[in-house]
Amino acid sequence: MNNWSEYVGYLASVFIVVSFLLKDIRTIRTINLLGCICFVIYGFYNGVLWPIIIPNGILAVIQIYNIVKKN
Repeated sequence: MNNWSEYVGYLASVFIVVSFLLKDIRTIRTINLLGCICFVIYGFYNGVLWPIIIPNGILAVIQIYNIVKKN
């Protein structure tokens, strides 16, 4: 791995996988949100990969909405 953005992509994958291992819905949404944000960053820094940026951006907004709404 010679590009820092690859580390961000792997970190995003770790966040997403870990979010499936948790039980508390708020923690799941928070960890998943971090994964989505990392994937958006990864998508922008690897040639603007819209198929990665668009769904993860939408999911990030949904996660933020649900985290804020539950308070």
